[in-house]
Amino acid sequence: MATLTLSSPAFGDGERIPDRYGYHEENVNPPLEIEGVPEAAKSLALIADDPDAVGPAGKVWDHWIIWNVSPEIGTIPEDWTPDATEGTNDFGAVGYGGPSPPDREHTYRFAVFALETALELGSETDADALREAMEGHVLADATLEGTDAP
Repeated sequence: MATLTLSSPAFGDGERIPDRYGYHEENVNPPLEIEGVPEAAKSLALIADDPDAVGPAGKVWDHWIIWNVSPEIGTIPEDWTPDATEGTNDFGAVGYGGPSPPDREHTYRFAVFALETALELGSETDADALREAMEGHVLADATLEGTDAP
């Protein structure tokens, strides 16, 4: 059985995320490659967050929350207009909000989850509510990390 993996042609795991994907730049999502999705997966979900924001923001800052992505997608293109449902990020918007570290270099996590079901959630859903809805339905997950600095 293949292992679920998440990568990007724009940056390697642990490398710097190109400026163009930043909140104050072009603010478009980076391209992502998803491989090894389990055959039993009915949908994919993705959460992009900044765990280093706990100091300045008092919480893990959520940048992108999306679910009901087709498990056959393979590639999420740059500046994607999804055929899926996006939730509300911590910028208060539905959709992608790029890196915007306020104080120092931060590490950003892009996590993909293969789910055994589709989820019935509205666009007001935040990352915490998505994680709660996914409980007991995750078949596999993978993470890609990148960094950015002010």
